[in-house]
Amino acid sequence: MSFVERHGLWSKEQQEAASRLRKIVEAQKLEVIRLSFPDQHGILRGKTLVASEALASLESGCSITTTMFAKDTSHRTVFPVFTSGGGFGMREMEGAADVLMVPDPQSFRVLPWASATGWLLCDVYFADGRPVPFATRHLYRAVLKKLEARGYDFVAGLEVECHIFKLEDPKMSPEHAGQPGEPPDVSLLSHGYQYLTEQRYDAMEPVLEIIRRDIVALGLPLRSIEVEFGPSQCEFTFKPTKGLEPADTMILFRSAVKQISHRHGYHATFMSRPKLPNVFASGWHLHQSVVSRSSGENAFMTKGGGEALSPFGRNYLGGLLKHARASTVFSTPTINGYKRYRSYSLAPDRANWGRDNRGVMVRMLGGPDDPATRLENRIGEPAANPYLYMASQILAGLDGVDNTLDPGPSADTPYETEAALLPKTLVEAIAVLKDDAFFREALGPGFVDYYVHIKNAEIERFQAEVSEWEQREYFEMF
Repeated sequence: MSFVERHGLWSKEQQEAASRLRKIVEAQKLEVIRLSFPDQHGILRGKTLVASEALASLESGCSITTTMFAKDTSHRTVFPVFTSGGGFGMREMEGAADVLMVPDPQSFRVLPWASATGWLLCDVYFADGRPVPFATRHLYRAVLKKLEARGYDFVAGLEVECHIFKLEDPKMSPEHAGQPGEPPDVSLLSHGYQYLTEQRYDAMEPVLEIIRRDIVALGLPLRSIEVEFGPSQCEFTFKPTKGLEPADTMILFRSAVKQISHRHGYHATFMSRPKLPNVFASGWHLHQSVVSRSSGENAFMTKGGGEALSPFGRNYLGGLLKHARASTVFSTPTINGYKRYRSYSLAPDRANWGRDNRGVMVRMLGGPDDPATRLENRIGEPAANPYLYMASQILAGLDGVDNTLDPGPSADTPYETEAALLPKTLVEAIAVLKDDAFFREALGPGFVDYYVHIKNAEIERFQAEVSEWEQREYFEMF
C-alpha cells in the first residue's frame, strides 16, 4: 500500500488527475518533473526528478529536509536544528531530518518555457502521515475546510503589481555571492508616469507578450495586463477562482514571471519598493467574496435595493477591520513593504473601508443584485505568502460574522477618518501579532511563535546593518 493510500491523502478528483497526469507525461514524452512546495515565505522549494522517478513518487512521496522550514528570507537556517526539538519543540524536526513532499496531481502543468518539463505543487507530511504544521498550503486548506463546513466557498481575484527591468549585470562573480548575494544592475523598460497610456504599454510589450503567452499556456486564469504609474511597472489581474486555486495561481505566477523574465534577459521583482531612483511602490489588491456551496449565490450581495452589502458581508468586513493590525504581517511580511503605507498615495495607512474609494484599506465594490459584489483589500504587498494572506482574511471575516461586528460608515475622506492606524514597520506588526489572542487561537500558538521567530531573525539582521541613511546622517556631522 502506498503512502497516499495508507493515509488517505487524495480525494477522488486527485486520483483521477493522477491518472490523466501519467498519460500526459507519456504522450508528451516529458523528461523531468519539478516537485515544489511553497515555503513559509511563499517561495517554491523542491527537487527536479527524471520523469520515471517523479511518477514513482506520486503516491510514495519525495523526501526533503526539514531545514527548509527553518530559513529566513536570506535562506539562513535560524532555528537550532541540531538541538533537542530542533528549535521547534518537535522531535520530528531534529537533526535536519526528512519529511515527504506528496504531489497534488490537480496542480500538474507542463512548463511552456522549459523543454520536456512538468511542474507539480506538493504538500508536506511527516512519515506517519501528519501534515507538517508549518506548511502554509496545509494551513490554508484547513481554514478553507472551516468555511466549507458552514456551507461556503472563498472566491478571490488577484490584482498584482510588479516591476520588470532589463538585466544589465547579474553580478555573478564569486565575490558577489552571499546570503543574500548582490542584487543585479538593471535599466528601465519605460520611463513611467504615463499611467495606462498605449505608448508606455508598447514600450514594455516585447517582454509582456512573452510573459503573457507562457502564463496563458501554463493554464493560469489571466485577465489583463496593464502598465502602472511607475517606471518599468506593470500590473497583472486574474479572474476570480475558488478555494485553493487563487493562492496556487499567485505562487505559480510569481515564480513563472521571474523565470521567464530571466531567460530572456530581464529581471522581474515583486519587492514592493525597490531602491531605484523614481520608482514607485507596488501592491497586491485582493478581491474577495464568499459564495454558497449549494446555490453559488454571493453571500455579500443584497437583493432589491437598500444596503450595498448583506448583513453577512457587513459583519465579514467588520472582522477584516477589527483584525487588520494583527493580520498585517501576513499581507505585508517584509521590512520593505511598510515603506508603501503612505497617506494620500493610493495605499492605505489605517483600517477603514469605503464605497469605491482607492484610499481606504478595504474598497467595497458592487451593490444590490450585483453577483460581483466584493471586498477589495488594498493592504497587501506582492511578496506576501498567498496562503497566509488569504487564510488570515477568511479567519478575520468569519470572526466578524460570528460576533456581528459593525464596520461603521464608509470613509469618504480615508486619510482623515478616525480608525486604527496600520503598523508602520515590520517590528510593530510582529509585536501586534505576537500578543494577539485571536490569531494565536485561530492559527495555533505553535505556528504564530514559529512565524514570529523567523521574522525576528530578519529584523535582527536588518538592524545589525549600517544603512546609507546612517552614514549620510552621522558620518560627517559627528
